[in-house]
Amino acid sequence: MNKIHSTAIIGENCIIGENVSIGAYTVIADNVKIANNNIIFPSVFISGNTDIGEGNKIYPFCSIGSPPQDLKFKGEKSYLYIGNSNTFREHCTVNPGTEGGGLKTKIGNNSLFMTGAHIAHDCTVGNETVFANQATLGGHVIVEDNAILGGLSAVHQFCRIGCLAMVGGMSAVENDVIPYGLALGNRAKLTGINIVGLRRSNFRNEEIKEFMKVFSQIFLSNSIESESLMFEDSNNFLVRKMIKFLNGNSSRGICHYAKK
Repeated sequence: MNKIHSTAIIGENCIIGENVSIGAYTVIADNVKIANNNIIFPSVFISGNTDIGEGNKIYPFCSIGSPPQDLKFKGEKSYLYIGNSNTFREHCTVNPGTEGGGLKTKIGNNSLFMTGAHIAHDCTVGNETVFANQATLGGHVIVEDNAILGGLSAVHQFCRIGCLAMVGGMSAVENDVIPYGLALGNRAKLTGINIVGLRRSNFRNEEIKEFMKVFSQIFLSNSIESESLMFEDSNNFLVRKMIKFLNGNSSRGICHYAKK
């Protein structure tokens, strides 16, 4: 059975699954779909063509699915897809897509968005990410699985944040951050490798050491692009993942290493 407070407002065309809790003064506007086992706390606003998976928790004063903050947006039919088992703490905001980004914003599973986190239009966020308080994405940003964004950090539109990368608090990211990289500063530079994260993900020490050597060779060279070509056929999974990222489509260029 669902537990919907008497003061909550549910739009006519909404689809609400089973075992859903909706708190006082929450508004679920037309066309929203909410799957089973979600907890929507009081004073939440969910609107637009928003599709929410199972087992999410959305805390008070979140605004999910409101129109994109993009002057080019003219009311096109756009979408927001949220996966399963995510937590959105107080005052989080998430916008759907625009015509310039395929008309969709997508969030995966098992992520934590702390107070005040913002996911802008046309972003793609993977699984098991962590956005600390006030972490902010500009439009069209891609955040891969297991990435962590520190508090008050901001990522420029069209940037990519690789898997298991960590962005330090109060960083301003203007370039793509490689998988497993640590980025910090205004404007952010690579400061090293997320060794703790790699070990917690059960990568072997030998794999990590080899990856670190390749990382140093590439990012201390005069040309990241030409140097990376030497490792395209590496047997090391971590190296291959980094090389694939370096060879991928980039609008902003790669975040460089802060040489000491």
